[in-house]
Amino acid sequence: MNITTEKKEVTGQIADLKAERLRSRESVSIWRSALRRLLRRKSAVLGLIMLGVLVFVALTADIIAPYDPEQVLIGVEENVRMRQPPCIHLLGCPRDQPQHLMGLDGNVRDQFSRVIYGARLSLLVGFTTVSFAIVIGTLLGSIAGYIGGRLDNFIMRLMDVLLAFPSLLLAIAIVSILGPGLINALLAIGIVSIPAYARVARASVLTVRGMEFVEASRALGGGTSYILFSRILPNSLTPLIVQGTLGIGTAILDAAALSFLGLGAQPPTPEWGTMLSAERNQVFTAPHLVFYPGLAIMLTVLAFNLIGDGLRDALDPRLAQSGAD
Repeated sequence: MNITTEKKEVTGQIADLKAERLRSRESVSIWRSALRRLLRRKSAVLGLIMLGVLVFVALTADIIAPYDPEQVLIGVEENVRMRQPPCIHLLGCPRDQPQHLMGLDGNVRDQFSRVIYGARLSLLVGFTTVSFAIVIGTLLGSIAGYIGGRLDNFIMRLMDVLLAFPSLLLAIAIVSILGPGLINALLAIGIVSIPAYARVARASVLTVRGMEFVEASRALGGGTSYILFSRILPNSLTPLIVQGTLGIGTAILDAAALSFLGLGAQPPTPEWGTMLSAERNQVFTAPHLVFYPGLAIMLTVLAFNLIGDGLRDALDPRLAQSGAD
């Protein structure tokens, strides 16, 4: 009897190992197919190119920017003045004048350098807040979906309460309590983003937990944490990836809005929302000081939205077939 039982256990372990290898190969194949579908979409490729340029600019800001973004140029250059218009030598600006591609702001700082460094800060804001929200939201949603019962009810009703408030207004309230500042703004944006990821994670876990490979792991004696984090979660990441990509653009927009209201990054930090706030009254007299930061925000959010839409279609074969270019 003992020999027979041992043989059955070994056979079961071998079968489980083969199934695991097969799932790994299928997973790699699925991601490769998704990447091919993504690269077939012109809008997604455009978004990837825009994001690549943005990341390159952020990483090389120290090289690209001709000035320190917080440096006041009074006394450094001659004949400088507040809100000086752009001076580009290739477009006819006199060679004896210092070149300022986007002009000088109201504090006589190079606007081009500030916009370049603002890309670095905006990407940091987007990835930091979304990473925080995904980790917390996924953990809460996964536990709620897998365990269920009263714990599920409690967690999801708490998420519903947070979702009942407009996200930006709730973020403003949180920052008002914590105090203005970039760190508090990041925390507020992360908190208001948690419910969206919690709901997505819960829905994915509810779909996956009844599948055969989960039942097989449970029958082989897998514990709750092992099944949840090693079996269910890896197969529930697709909608979270899409939601996270779209959420980065939203987080950058919310951070710019908080900074515009004076609750986010504080002067002289080169943040696009702060730059818009400082020069908002000069929209008719010095429109270039408002145009360039606003354009940077728009292009950044557009890039992440294009990538997010492309990922959504690429990771769902049904959408990919129905909406093929």
